[in-house]
Amino acid sequence: MPLGALRPSPLVEQATEHLRAQITGGEWPVGTKLPGETTLAKSLGVGRSTVREALRALAGAGLVQARQGSGVFVIATTPQDDWSVRLRQAAVTDVYEVRMLVEVEAAHLAARRRTDDDITALRAALAERRDAAAKNDAEFVDADIALHAAVIAAAHNPVLTGLFTEFTPVLRQGLIDLVELLDLRAGRPDHGDESHAALVDAIAREDAEAARRTLQGELEQTLARLQSL
Repeated sequence: MPLGALRPSPLVEQATEHLRAQITGGEWPVGTKLPGETTLAKSLGVGRSTVREALRALAGAGLVQARQGSGVFVIATTPQDDWSVRLRQAAVTDVYEVRMLVEVEAAHLAARRRTDDDITALRAALAERRDAAAKNDAEFVDADIALHAAVIAAAHNPVLTGLFTEFTPVLRQGLIDLVELLDLRAGRPDHGDESHAALVDAIAREDAEAARRTLQGELEQTLARLQSL
């Protein structure tokens, strides 16, 4: 099957998909050595750097492996699920357990590293969460997540920020379901306000242990409710 020249953009994504199709379609069985970068670049009508990035993406998917001095070989014809796919397929309770590990440590770091701008952002997020108490469940959950995202941001660790960003879509729907199924806001539309206010206060006071303890207690209660569904 000829590869065919690609459209101008996005070249890396197109190159990756073309090469992936060759592998998953059986054109290049396991153990096959792929053509060199120059040959692939000419066949696809792209530069060698584009081919190199595409091969890196295929290696990340577990389809190919570069062997020093030998070239790039097909090692599987079925790609591994990437991290975001695994999260979407995971049980929300499993994701929440990992969220606890990430956020509790982030709260501890936030109390030690927060800046004045971080405190301003945290207090604004807390105020928005309180305002959202008068809104529907989805908007309230969004405001709640925004406050937790502000805590993560105050930790000033891009890896923690990235992990939380990956968790958010799964968490959001799970939390909306939780609020609706258990009718958590029936008596208190601002459910959890005290613990969230205490968390912001602990971070502002640079009390790392109090921040960690407060958030862990709040998240453990939510996890217990999720597990009861």
